[in-house]
Amino acid sequence: MMTKLKDINDKADIKILVDLFYEKVRIDPKIGAVFAARIKEHEWPQHLERMYSFWNTVLFGQMDYRGNPFSKHQSLPIFSEHFEKWIKLFNDTVNENFKGPKADEALDRAKKMALMFLSKLVHIRSNESYKNII
Repeated sequence: MMTKLKDINDKADIKILVDLFYEKVRIDPKIGAVFAARIKEHEWPQHLERMYSFWNTVLFGQMDYRGNPFSKHQSLPIFSEHFEKWIKLFNDTVNENFKGPKADEALDRAKKMALMFLSKLVHIRSNESYKNII
């Protein structure tokens, strides 16, 4: 018997989404190593807490995230194939666990973030005046 999926309704649901998503990320051959190189094992709880706050701010307007997410990614060796994998894993995690307007919003916002980050990285990397910064 198939269980009916519920929508993302609160921070508790965000924690479920984030935890399941990063379980996939950490073992993925394409992007797992990128995360492992940047986030040490003992730093994962803190990273997950930041992601709970980030998505709570994005989806529910709760202002418990402070920071500049792009700056954390700017110097990483990530390219379109990494973003494609990231969005696939995110979409899979949402679709396997949630269904509804907030789940759809999470999918849409993640896709837009990935496109924006990739676009900014391509611009920065192709602009000579920025090459000495990153």
